[in-house]
Amino acid sequence: MKYSIDRFEGECAVLEKEDGTFLNVLHKFLPENAREGDLIQWDGTVWVVCMEQTMSRREALLAYRRKLLEGNS
Repeated sequence: MKYSIDRFEGECAVLEKEDGTFLNVLHKFLPENAREGDLIQWDGTVWVVCMEQTMSRREALLAYRRKLLEGNS
């Protein structure tokens, strides 16, 4: 199961599950490079950032924003 880092609150990261529910995880247990919007998954031992899927998702979001802006000009 993959999770999206929704936000950081104090020492916790709020992760959104694929079903729309949330899970709090101490920030210290996530990879140092983890940031809001990253897709992560538990590999049975540690949390891992799914870099390819995160980048693909960010690129799709940027393309969507560009499309919206072009429609308003």
